[in-house]
Amino acid sequence: MKAASPLDGLRRDMPDVARHLARIWAILPDARLVGGAVRDLLCGRAVADIDLASPHAPDMVMARLEQAGMRVVPTGLSHGTVTAVLDGHPFEITTLRRDEETDGRHATVAWTHDWREDAARRDFTMNAMSCDSAGVVHDYFNGRADLAAGRVRFVGDARLRITEDALRILRFFRFQARYGGDAPEPEAMAAITALSGMIDRLSVERVWAEMRRILVGPHVVRTLAQMHDAGVLAHVLPEGYDIGRLGRLLACGAPAEAVLRLAALVSGDVAAVARRLKLSRADGAALARTRGEPVPLPGMGADVLAPMLADHALRDLSWRAWLRQADLAGQRSAAWDGLRAMLDGMEKPVFPLAGRDVMATGRASGAMVGRVLAQVRQWWLENGCTAGHAACVARMNGVLHDGPTSAT
Repeated sequence: MKAASPLDGLRRDMPDVARHLARIWAILPDARLVGGAVRDLLCGRAVADIDLASPHAPDMVMARLEQAGMRVVPTGLSHGTVTAVLDGHPFEITTLRRDEETDGRHATVAWTHDWREDAARRDFTMNAMSCDSAGVVHDYFNGRADLAAGRVRFVGDARLRITEDALRILRFFRFQARYGGDAPEPEAMAAITALSGMIDRLSVERVWAEMRRILVGPHVVRTLAQMHDAGVLAHVLPEGYDIGRLGRLLACGAPAEAVLRLAALVSGDVAAVARRLKLSRADGAALARTRGEPVPLPGMGADVLAPMLADHALRDLSWRAWLRQADLAGQRSAAWDGLRAMLDGMEKPVFPLAGRDVMATGRASGAMVGRVLAQVRQWWLENGCTAGHAACVARMNGVLHDGPTSAT
């Protein structure tokens, strides 16, 4: 461990946050840091969110903070959460809870004053720790030892934790990749394997949100292989998957882009995957385009690449090249690197003619304008997008003299 207390690292690396936190503790002295903030501060990782818990009801928490002049937002009162905003820094403060009823997707909660009871409803031991204003870590389930050992372990009975919220199956693999060792904890894997079908009950939006984070996280190939072994990946991607292809993509040095990695992983119909997982319009379109044509290849010159770049986004062409490199080479390659460097250094060609150029001749109008432009643009593409405005005008005049072909 890099710090005896989570507050040591917070004061050193995030002094402004530590100062704001001290203000909150002056008003709510019995509140504690909880969850990921404690975990990541203990192991010296960057902290994304500062979350606290309090034994007081949310309306009392809000009242105390507002009386002290703080801006407070009721971000999730039904679950006991309010957010104090200090100089633009959000601090979520949630009332201690216990689960009254769960259905694998949602939970009905009740307030409690028992810190251990609140910790018992959390997913993993390393997420169940809390830290008070004195810097004392309260660890009811040996999460600190598990964190040090690289052991991702469910709090209490693994099966019970999963039946409370099936998303914990995917969260387990995400945390295993980031905090775990080479082999996942056996009890956890046994429970996940037995209950993997519960993933089908989750909303696909929640599934994709977790999968996106897994795909861009560390040890992604190993993690997906573990998900396959537990029968999980078949529920996430019933259309089919190829972990080996994704491994080859990573071996090529491809960037950590979730949609690109998904394109490599899926072996079935990517359009069907996009529809079922309800990917955003942008992500779904990017996924489809990544599997499209044309594909840049090493050895192609500017005369070949320029027409591609004129009609396709640079990112699409680059991602297609990454996928083809994974299929053809499966490793880093100077030739493929040179191809991408050439593409990156090229400006997107812009067709120099417009409808007004055709209209200025007085010999064309309406649909004919589009046909003439299309025919001249095709000629411009076939000649490497090098012809300038004057050359394209000359070509346009020739087309008008001969008459544009109806097929163009």
